[in-house]
Amino acid sequence: MNLFSNAKSLMNSALSYLPQPVQQAIPQKAEAFSFGDAVPVLDGHDLSNYMECWFNGRWYEPQVSLEGLSKSFKATPYLSSGIIFKRNFLANLFVPHPKMSRKAFEQIGLDFIWCGNTYVEDVQSRLRNTIEYKPALAKYTRAGDFSGQYFYLNNSHKGYEEYEFPQDRICHIRETDIDQEIYGTPEYISALQSAWLNESATLFRRKYYNNGSHAGFILYVNDPASDPNDITALRTALKESKGPGNFRNLFYYSPNGKKDGIQVIPTSEIAAKDDFTNIKSITRDDTLAALRIPPQLMGIVPSNAGGFGDIKSATEVFYHNEIIPLQSRLLQFNEWAGDEIIKFNKYELIQPK
Repeated sequence: MNLFSNAKSLMNSALSYLPQPVQQAIPQKAEAFSFGDAVPVLDGHDLSNYMECWFNGRWYEPQVSLEGLSKSFKATPYLSSGIIFKRNFLANLFVPHPKMSRKAFEQIGLDFIWCGNTYVEDVQSRLRNTIEYKPALAKYTRAGDFSGQYFYLNNSHKGYEEYEFPQDRICHIRETDIDQEIYGTPEYISALQSAWLNESATLFRRKYYNNGSHAGFILYVNDPASDPNDITALRTALKESKGPGNFRNLFYYSPNGKKDGIQVIPTSEIAAKDDFTNIKSITRDDTLAALRIPPQLMGIVPSNAGGFGDIKSATEVFYHNEIIPLQSRLLQFNEWAGDEIIKFNKYELIQPK
């Protein structure tokens, strides 16, 4: 040890003998605070602020992110299943045409339902005769500045490419919108918050179970053990209760023990407080209400004793109030093509023999 270390040690020893100042206890005061002002619904930064289409110099950008809509489509089974159910209903009634296959119509109907836009390309020969009508994926198709001008944004193994369709070769069928006339908006926009909440609740519960703390507890022992080996034996018994043969009963004998000397404190009470079931059911109802699909057609098990009612009546009402209006919108393509390309059969329930 050098001289500097010796001097430092002697100085610290001398300072320890000095009188220490008396520290007065600071009185604790009650404190209150707020979490902020209420946020008005009509003045928030939400999807409604982006409902106008921005022109980037070549084409108009969609008012809603199509990438976000495609991800939301997979967020909850009620949204994706409801959209697929409508697509299947339309495709089942479609009558194939030599210039439009059933496969092409399935994509046309799906694009119109999930994003409110569908694009059909008129594929022509060199003699300008129509060979077929095939869909252009709505997620990557954009409307240009001029009428009849459309672009396709392709990001393939060759890199990013921008393809401009020949003039007046694309038929664009869009849902009506109150904010702009370039693109359509899907009818379930108002239910996206519920769909995201449904996904968040499912992911939270899944992470909670993967974490493993739902089966944990704290064993609190405050009785003085007569033999230290008793605590060691209890610890060993708890360790051996995991894995195969778990859920076994444990016995602990404590002579002269007090009441509440051994307590089991659960650490998984959040499972009873996050209201998972109600969140799932409420968000499901919101999503189905936006799609206007009766729950019995979605295979949902009723929670009440009376059920959802007659499924045949619900199917007929759904067909007349939802499917027929969808068909009438898609029939706009026939006016553009000048021929009856899209045609549907009349829906009839199977009658018992």
